[in-house]
Formats: sequence, C-alpha cells, structure tokens
Amino acid sequence: MKFTQTEKKQLMIYVIIAYGITYVLGLLMWYGYGKGIDLSAFPNAQMLYPAAGVMMAYLITRKGDKKLPKVFYIFFVALTAAMVVCTAASVLAPVNIDIMGTPFSQWMLILQYVMIGGSIVFWILLLVSGKEKRRAYGLNSNQWSTSVLMILLFIGLYLLRLVIASALGGQLSEFGKIMANPTTWIMFFTVLLNFFLAVVAFFGEEYGWRYYLQPLLQKRFGLKGGVILLGCVWAVWHLPIDFFYYTTPDMGLAALASQFITCITIGLFMAYAYMKTQNIWVPVIIHFLNNNMAVVFSGTYSTEVLQNQQIHWADIPAALVLNLLIFGWVIFMKPFKEKKKENM
Repeated sequence: MKFTQTEKKQLMIYVIIAYGITYVLGLLMWYGYGKGIDLSAFPNAQMLYPAAGVMMAYLITRKGDKKLPKVFYIFFVALTAAMVVCTAASVLAPVNIDIMGTPFSQWMLILQYVMIGGSIVFWILLLVSGKEKRRAYGLNSNQWSTSVLMILLFIGLYLLRLVIASALGGQLSEFGKIMANPTTWIMFFTVLLNFFLAVVAFFGEEYGWRYYLQPLLQKRFGLKGGVILLGCVWAVWHLPIDFFYYTTPDMGLAALASQFITCITIGLFMAYAYMKTQNIWVPVIIHFLNNNMAVVFSGTYSTEVLQNQQIHWADIPAALVLNLLIFGWVIFMKPFKEKKKENM
C-alpha cells in the first residue's frame, strides 16, 4: 500500500527532525572530536529526536484532534530542544569542572539534570493526559502478562548471547566471575530503578521507531520487509555516534556494519514483542535493558565501556551469525505471517 498525502507530510517532518538534527549535530561531533572535547552529551540527547519528530508531525497535521495529548507532546518537544541546546553548547562553549579529581563536562552535568527533571515531569503529564488520549496515541499499557514474558525472554536471550560470546572468545571463566560477583547484581537492580529517571531517552527512540515508523513501513513493505528496513534506517541514524563516540573514525565503518547487525536483529525481537503486546513500554524497557546490561555485565560498571570500543571487521561475521541465531528466529513466528488476500 502506498502512503497517503498526510502520511507523506508526517514522514517528511519526522525525517527532518529525527535525522536532520542528528546529522547537523554530527558535524559538531566531528569538530568536537578533533578538538578533544567530551562528546558524551550527544548520544543522550539524540535518543529524544525520533519521538520529537513524531510529535511535531502530529501537532502540525492533526491540530483538530481532541484526543491528541498536546500538552504532553509540547513538553517533550520543548525538552528535546533544551537537550539540543545543552549538546551544542558542550562543543561551542565547553566548560570542564573537577569532580573528585576527574574532569567532567559541565554541560553534560546540566543535561543529566535536565533529563532527570524532564523524566519526572514526563510521568506526571503522561498520567494526567487521561486514558482516552493515551490509548489513542499508543501511550497506554496492554497485556502485561505477555509483556513481562517478552521482557524476561529478552533478558534470557541477552545473557545466553553473552555466555556464547564469552566461550568463543575464551573468556568464559572471566564472565563467570562477573556473574558470581554480588556487585554485578547490586548494580543490575540499581540500574532498574534508574529507568524512571532516564525514561525520556528510551521512550524517545521507541516511540519514534516502534510506535510510528514500524507500522508505517510494514504497511508499505510488508510485515517482515518493513521491520528489516526499519533496522537499516535505525542503523544509519547512529552514524555520527558510531564514528565519534562508540569507536574512533578509523573503525567507524566497522562500527556501522556492527550497528546494522544489532539494529536489524534486536530490532526484529523488539518488533515481535511490540506486535505481540501492542504495548510501547515493552520495547522501551527492552531498549533500556539492552543498553544498560552492556554496562553492568561488562564488569566495569561504568558507561565508559560504551565509548571508544575496538570494533574490527574480523569480528563482524561471528556477530552476524550469533545475533541471527539468538534474536533473528522471531521472524518466523506468527506475528510476522502475512495475511493472504481473499479472492474477490
């Protein structure tokens, strides 16, 4: 099915915000990287752009809809704008402060306060928006028994992947020590509590990818094709932080290839979980767990493990096979079955 004129307009607004801001600020990342400036603010702020794109598209094209949660949307867009300002300022007007002997970007500290305060207001406005508006715009929670099972299944698959990867890398004993360390599990449950204070970031991505773009692409390219294409465009969206944050520019292409594998395979599982539950909070929670379990189960208990990673082309084939086996199997499940058109 082709997109309607309204859908085309909405998609254009979405792309301008979700991708336009990302790549414009990507130029600032390139400049800041060359100057040796801390770029930690960029990935945090970037996570809000997809949802802001959806909300702006609906605010512009659905002005007369009484079910539109306008106050909630306007606040989120304003919060995104504030995050963009902090991010740009971290490069254009960098100020470092000393925290326990470690230099720290003042703007990153401000951005964290903005995110925490924004998350608190986010929950309040979400609750007061009312059930009818939440239901109309995919903000409600559904099928929590199935939802919990999906989340637990993801955790199990994620840990299984870690075990296999550790075994293949000859580091199974080291991984066993991390898992046996009580600090690991204290950190894990502490991180879970942080979800409520960092929700705007993970909601920011999933409301854009899973709630808005996934059904749109599936409508045009089919249940399977739409999700695979979504994984590709999601991967490309990461390009600036792949080159200047997750790794270094000389490994940027390998990081981007790895990003395609991650976004397509884990994207398949998130799509499956969302189609099974129609509950946007399931992919939001899964996304949160995916990012934070990487920190907790690395044994470093620091987000620095995500920065300046060593990603080599030789590692790509094994990562592809492993991720396909662990997460890709869901594409054969019932939610991805195309309904046959009845003969007229």
